[in-house]
Amino acid sequence: MKTILIADDNPAICHILSQYGKKEGYRVLTARDGQEALALFEKHDISVILLDIMMPGINGVELCRRIRRTSDVPILMVTARTSDRDRIAGLDEGADDYIVKPFSPGEVMARIRAVLRRADKNAANDHRLSRGSLYLHLEKNEAAIGKEPLSLTKKEAELLWTLASNPGRIYTRETLLDLVWGYAAESNDRAVDSCIKRLRAKLDAFSHPDFTIKTVWGAGYQFEYKAGDHDEA
Repeated sequence: MKTILIADDNPAICHILSQYGKKEGYRVLTARDGQEALALFEKHDISVILLDIMMPGINGVELCRRIRRTSDVPILMVTARTSDRDRIAGLDEGADDYIVKPFSPGEVMARIRAVLRRADKNAANDHRLSRGSLYLHLEKNEAAIGKEPLSLTKKEAELLWTLASNPGRIYTRETLLDLVWGYAAESNDRAVDSCIKRLRAKLDAFSHPDFTIKTVWGAGYQFEYKAGDHDEA
C-alpha cells in the first residue's frame, strides 16, 4: 500500500484529502506543522508528500530542503500564494511540482497518481544510457560525468534521461511535463524551468565539452552532444 504524507496546518484540507486518499486505496498520514511532518517522514516509508509552503515551525520550503538531503521521494508543494517567488522557491529546493490553493481534491489525486505511475514505471525498467562523457542508470538513480559521480534527484534524472535519449530533438515544456511529470499543464512551466536550472548547475560542476542542455528560445530544450564511439542506450 502506498503511503501519502499530507502536511498542512489547515485541518479541513487534511481531512478532505485524507478521505479522498483513503478512498483511492492509499494509506494517509497527516501533519499540522513542519516538525511533525519531518518526524513522520523519518519514521515511515512515504511514497509521496503533499507539503504546504506556509506552515508553523519548519516551513514547507525548509522541510523540502531537509528531506532532499536524504531522499528523492516525490514532493508536491501546496501554496495559497500566487507569486512566482513562492512556487520557484519550492521547486529550486527539489520539489517535483506545485499545486495552488484553492484546488480540487480530484486534481490533487490525479497529480499523485501521475507521480506514482512515473516512479513505478522507472522501477520496472533497467534504463542505462551513455552519451559522450555522460553515464546514466535510471533505475538505480546513478549518474556520472566521466569518473565524477552526479547526485541527481529522481525528477532531475528522469528529465536528463528524456532529453539525452533523443539528442537534437527539441522538447517543449508541455511535452516534458507530459513525459516526465505525467501530465501537461501550461501553468506549471516553472516546474520544468526550475528542474532544468538545478540539473544544469549539477552538470556544470564538472567539465563536459562534449554535451550540453541547450535552450531553444521560443521552443523549449534540446540535448546536444558530439557523438562518440561508445555511446549506448
